[in-house]
Amino acid sequence: MKGKAVIAMSGGVDSSVAAWLMKERGYDCIGITLKLFTNDDLGLKKHYSCCSLEDINDARNVAYRMDMPHYVLNFSEDFRDQVIRRFIETYEQGGTPNPCIDCNRYIKFESLLRRARQLDFETIVTGHYAQVEADRPNGRFLLKKARDAQKDQSYVLYCLTQEQLAHTVFPLGDKTKGEVRAIALARGFGNAKKHDSQDICFVPDRDYPRFIETYTGKQPEGGNILDRTGAVLGRHRGLIRYTIGQRRGVGLSFPQPMYVAAKSVADNTLTVGPEESLYSRSLIAGDCNFIACAGLEKPRRVTVKTRYLQAEQGAVAEQVGPRSIRIDFDEPQRAVTPGQAAVLYDGEYVVGGGTILGDRPGSAHTW
Repeated sequence: MKGKAVIAMSGGVDSSVAAWLMKERGYDCIGITLKLFTNDDLGLKKHYSCCSLEDINDARNVAYRMDMPHYVLNFSEDFRDQVIRRFIETYEQGGTPNPCIDCNRYIKFESLLRRARQLDFETIVTGHYAQVEADRPNGRFLLKKARDAQKDQSYVLYCLTQEQLAHTVFPLGDKTKGEVRAIALARGFGNAKKHDSQDICFVPDRDYPRFIETYTGKQPEGGNILDRTGAVLGRHRGLIRYTIGQRRGVGLSFPQPMYVAAKSVADNTLTVGPEESLYSRSLIAGDCNFIACAGLEKPRRVTVKTRYLQAEQGAVAEQVGPRSIRIDFDEPQRAVTPGQAAVLYDGEYVVGGGTILGDRPGSAHTW
């Protein structure tokens, strides 16, 4: 046996094939499915599926085919405190969060690793498309993009610590999605053709304001909509209903396209402007985590993604505080959005990243 590994099994094809690959490598494996919430807890209709009985059964059936023990662990309290709470607070503070990053950071690679160690397992495995490499000369573990560029998930994993990377394996990192499905079909896995999840698991209808209102029992307070001169144009229905770059749903008519350009929680105002008002040359990010290095000793040429599906953009990154960085782009970037992540790359490797705070210190975008 090479070692003992806990496989995080969602019931999907990716984590199922990850489990099979680890068994093939000679690891002693157990499968664990995380129960993160119930639909009733979140006011969701019963047909919405996440952590559902169907998902659990799919994971259990795959584990059974591999003669691998399978368990369901209730992480709903951690998920509520570390993911849902942060999601709501970020919206209430004027940002637009990415809860998948928090789920990876606090649940899959913190709570699960802690539980794995309690069970005397030293390795955790997920079906993410990314790669971990050991940088022997520098004594660090590196996060590398997946071979399948269309499925690469390194962006949502930038927050992993050296300790977590040291105990994590991503078996799908050198596989394409097509190869993964082919393995599942060849092994007779019942979930081989199961569709990938596309939405935030606890808001499957994408109605984030409705979810926040239902979960908190609070109605967002309306306020003024302003133009860039500060003139009042109308009223908004609560800042949680808007995000930077949004055009539709503002509730006003204009002779030219107008977009949400800024949100100010301090005075509960929404500022709109034309397309050109959305572009920023720089941003400030906080709560930074560095992977390829302990920190940025001097300004560094990098490429940057400010959204999961965005193409990387050329920039210079400079550390301006213990856990904060300034990024200056080669070209102005559209709709730099507080609450999203700015992730830095050097070729195929993740340098680090942080949460976008604004497009400059003290700007209207800062929240």
